[in-house]
Amino acid sequence: MPSLFQTHAEELVQVVQALQSQAAAIDALVQEIAAALYAGHTLYACGNGGSATDAMHLTQELIGRYRSNRPPLPAVCLNSDGGAMTCIANDFGYDQVFARQISALGQAGDVLVCFSTSGQSPNILAAMQAARARNVITVALLGKDGGAARPLADHAIIVPSYTTARIQEVHTLLLHCICEQIEQAYHP
Repeated sequence: MPSLFQTHAEELVQVVQALQSQAAAIDALVQEIAAALYAGHTLYACGNGGSATDAMHLTQELIGRYRSNRPPLPAVCLNSDGGAMTCIANDFGYDQVFARQISALGQAGDVLVCFSTSGQSPNILAAMQAARARNVITVALLGKDGGAARPLADHAIIVPSYTTARIQEVHTLLLHCICEQIEQAYHP
């Protein structure tokens, strides 16, 4: 009988293998993010719960570094400013915590990366709608069937799993791929 670890590892391998059918779409979104950053645009990221930590992880790697020393890149995690989030949630509702920030900060050509295992979070959907209104490129890293976020994204990658843990594990793989491609674009 396989151990719990073996079972989870086998599930993860199956999900990653199934995701390979989206390799071209992943490459395309990574190239668009890299091009936007190197053109001087800003990357914004957001998520809820564990996905919030994915958003923070992505922006920290871009501001700091992933593997190589390169100039810092403009990246803002929308769920990292507790003052802004609580002000907006109090005055406008939690559904607006990311949308209001994108409406204030987002410029045409910037990129919004949303992490959502379900694609159904009202604040993620509102952020994507606000981004589209400002001509901000929308990237959604999703799970399950992509939910309502899928059609709002310029680039949607749907992790083929209904298990939140597997989806989040693959989201980490994807954010590392984004970081690595950006650094390779800077240092070919």
